[in-house]
Amino acid sequence: MDDVRTVGVEEELLVVDDTGRPVAWGPAALQVASRRGEGETPQEHEQAERADDDGSTAHLMPELKAQQLELGTPVCSTLPEVAQQLRHWRARAESAAASTGGHVAALATSPLAVDPVPTAGDRYARMLDAFGVTAREMLTCGCHVHVSVADDEEGVAVLDRIRGWLPVLTALTANSPFWQGEDTGYASYRSQAWRRWPSAGPNEVFGDAAAYHRLVEQVLATDTVLDDGMVYFDARLSATWPTVEIRTADVALRVEDAVTLAGLVRGLVETAAQHARAGNPPPDVPAAVLRMAAWRAGRSGLTGDLVHPLTGRPAPANDVVDALLAHVRPALADAGDELRVTEGVREIRHRGTGADLQRRVHRETGDLTAVVRAAVALTTEPPERSARATHSATG
Repeated sequence: MDDVRTVGVEEELLVVDDTGRPVAWGPAALQVASRRGEGETPQEHEQAERADDDGSTAHLMPELKAQQLELGTPVCSTLPEVAQQLRHWRARAESAAASTGGHVAALATSPLAVDPVPTAGDRYARMLDAFGVTAREMLTCGCHVHVSVADDEEGVAVLDRIRGWLPVLTALTANSPFWQGEDTGYASYRSQAWRRWPSAGPNEVFGDAAAYHRLVEQVLATDTVLDDGMVYFDARLSATWPTVEIRTADVALRVEDAVTLAGLVRGLVETAAQHARAGNPPPDVPAAVLRMAAWRAGRSGLTGDLVHPLTGRPAPANDVVDALLAHVRPALADAGDELRVTEGVREIRHRGTGADLQRRVHRETGDLTAVVRAAVALTTEPPERSARATHSATG
């Protein structure tokens, strides 16, 4: 496995009480995690950032809102490692939240109405001051996948060649149909809310690393975002690690869906790098078209048409997912991921996305609290129980 690209996953989780409502107990949970050597309090996290100390690669961290926790896996070589680490850190997050009387839920937005509470700290305070209602209302949870690259040149070659496939990842992971107690009509409303940040979204083809870094410098020179951590491109070079970071996915309700996402992203990165080495130019798709594709993916998930990356035209979601699998299949096979990823995609198609499950529970119960409780149960379920729950939910 020495020549297989490494992968790491970051997830944001909601902290909820027994009614399903997000509660500002994240900092208290992180106090517990810190005492256990498993996490950083908001104060410790801010001190580490000021000291330019990357800290541990696997721990619990604060997020913008006190109703959240973030977790990160260590660097992994195999998808079984990713699965084991995600289960471990979701369980540790649940344990820390339980010490305060709460739970964690892998939901990309809150089904119940919520008044977001900012996490204490200078950087978060500056974000609230700079971005007003956008920062005040933002309570969303995503999943970011890092995949190793040789250097910035290879990383930018990858970014240029995966652009068209990123909306498909949004559709596969859609897990945020509700916002402030209402069904939004979107499968991934998180992806719509996230676009309110000024630096969020797709980019044009860069061509080389120098062009990428020039754009980042130009973005920072506008004095609109606070720092390079707020360069919220759909996919970017990590400022910390020798990786590309793909940021378009909702947090996955089930660990196995997050593992499927990680495998697909690694396959996309390896396929793009191979195409670059072969001298194949990146598809010249305008960023405006990619925004249309992202909007459609967030709107309907896997239940409607998506914009096909190879044609730029609408096509049934299943056909587009088939095209994604065909595109990355050789890379999946080389990494030993083909069986697990294809089976993972089959499961998502069979039982639906997280958004589909949330809506199904709501139709059956009429109760958004029941939606959150179902999510809490699935967030930290072990593999065998998760499989039984999937079978039960799908008949």
